[in-house]
Amino acid sequence: MNFSTQSEELTLEDLLTAEEHQLILFNDDVNTFDFVIESLVSICRHDPLQAEQCALIVHYKGKCAVKNGTFDDLEPMCTALLDRGLTAAIEQTV
Repeated sequence: MNFSTQSEELTLEDLLTAEEHQLILFNDDVNTFDFVIESLVSICRHDPLQAEQCALIVHYKGKCAVKNGTFDDLEPMCTALLDRGLTAAIEQTV
């Protein structure tokens, strides 16, 4: 088989638009469970049970992947969580 180098190279655009990203929410000692749950429902469109489960995972494990998707889809959610004083980041999955 002959593969061209160009077809094997990933561009930055490919990486940013691939659905291989996770929005990670981190534990903190400031925000209440109710606030975290309300934020996940409102920003990430979780149902209340899903938001509660994520909040518990964050509390006991220190972090939780609360949403998967493209960087472009997750970035506004991450910014909104940060604006509320929560600690969040987008990580690329491997």
